[in-house]
Amino acid sequence: MSSKFHELLEKVYEIHDIEKAMGVLSWDKETNMPKAGTLARIQQMTTLRRLSHEMFIADEMGELIETAAAEIAEAPYESNEASLIRYLRRSYEEARQLPPEFVRRVSEVSGKAHPAWVEARESNNFAHFRPHLEEVVKLVQEMAELYGYEDEKYDPLLDKFEHGMKTAEVRTIFNAVKEELIPLRQAIAERGTEADDSLVHQPFPVDKQKEFARYIADAVGYDFSRGHLGTVVHPFATSFSRDDARITTRWYPDFLNPSLFGTLHESGHAMYEQGTHPDLARTPLARGTSSGIHESQSRMIENIVGRSLGFWQAHYPKLQELFPQQLGHHDVKAFYRAINKVQPSYIRVEADELTYNFHIILRFELEQAMLNGNLAVADLPTAWNDKMNELLGVVPPTDSEGCLQDVHWTRPGFGYFPTYALGNLYAAQFYETAVTQNPTIAEEMAQGKTSALVAWLRENIHQHGRKFTPAELVQQVTGGPLTHKPFMRYVAQKFSEIYKL
Repeated sequence: MSSKFHELLEKVYEIHDIEKAMGVLSWDKETNMPKAGTLARIQQMTTLRRLSHEMFIADEMGELIETAAAEIAEAPYESNEASLIRYLRRSYEEARQLPPEFVRRVSEVSGKAHPAWVEARESNNFAHFRPHLEEVVKLVQEMAELYGYEDEKYDPLLDKFEHGMKTAEVRTIFNAVKEELIPLRQAIAERGTEADDSLVHQPFPVDKQKEFARYIADAVGYDFSRGHLGTVVHPFATSFSRDDARITTRWYPDFLNPSLFGTLHESGHAMYEQGTHPDLARTPLARGTSSGIHESQSRMIENIVGRSLGFWQAHYPKLQELFPQQLGHHDVKAFYRAINKVQPSYIRVEADELTYNFHIILRFELEQAMLNGNLAVADLPTAWNDKMNELLGVVPPTDSEGCLQDVHWTRPGFGYFPTYALGNLYAAQFYETAVTQNPTIAEEMAQGKTSALVAWLRENIHQHGRKFTPAELVQQVTGGPLTHKPFMRYVAQKFSEIYKL
């Protein structure tokens, strides 16, 4: 390895370690830290964020990237070295566009907004969170201007999470999804045969839910020797290395789905991080290539695997063993129909596969409206309810079940929400390709096994981390660009069978 590239790696390792230390503080803040420690924790995280940012945007870092790039100029495009240089160049240019003072304000505003959101959500008090969200909106407006844009103000924000994708592209693909998805949802409604999901709305002791959560995460391939399951208000996954990728979920004593599918979802995220190649360790390449691709892994495990009939034929007996009173008299097909019930709902993370994308389209449109100044934060609750009625035909009875349900707007992360729906599309396209290339995957899935699928994901997606852009990875893996067609084939077949269309 060249001397300059080695010097660059040492600097990358230092910055990486600071960021991961900050991640540990963040994990602790959301899972274990006493409320009284919030102010001190914000100060600690702000200091680390400032140090990391200043180190990365320093002139010497830019010079080091370029001299190292010259030394490995002959390295193949797909090599770790060339991939790291590409990523660092792009990230360095973007980071230089954000002044340290702005980064400091982001940390402070986000640090105060999160506990305010938790309190507002618990008490159904949007007014308590409103001033914090107004600050966040100001930050994203400022951020868009700092990054600059040619077409739409939302473009540079979206690019942070799905590099290379434009707002107009997302709009086009979302419209295509709506055009084909709405008739299917209507056909199910007109069929008049509702799935009975009362069996998942019963008393489920939390200690037994926790036992099953660990069992089912292990069953899909999450490695607990390199992981941990925690409890939070809003589930998330995080990693400090490929050997320390943690998941969280939440527990409802009278509703099984949130803990069950929250665990599966976050397991998919963490399995991606656990599967990155060891040679990428301590570099920014040891992460998922984009938010949308990352989401494809969680949605694949949660839905394509976790809501399949074969999966539950294998694992439902264990669930019945833990909850004999609640599920002992219900067969696996009744449970399968219950967890795949199509019904417009208030909560995004509890939405079925058909209506979920509408929740994302709602947020995508509201973010643009707030960013462009067409929607005042004070009017968000009304605008939210109007769009819920327009897209899903329901109106949340409280703001806690409406515009306060997501943690995402406690930080300037506009542009992130669309990646959830993109993840659904990527997941279906990847899975269709995987089964075509290795029919054993479908055979195993019918028996509730995931080893062949996980091996395929490790080989084709996980190990590469961030070496390629989303578009490059999709082309490389599937032989074509992102398309909504595999997703539509998947849901049309699945729900036509369930609802006998």
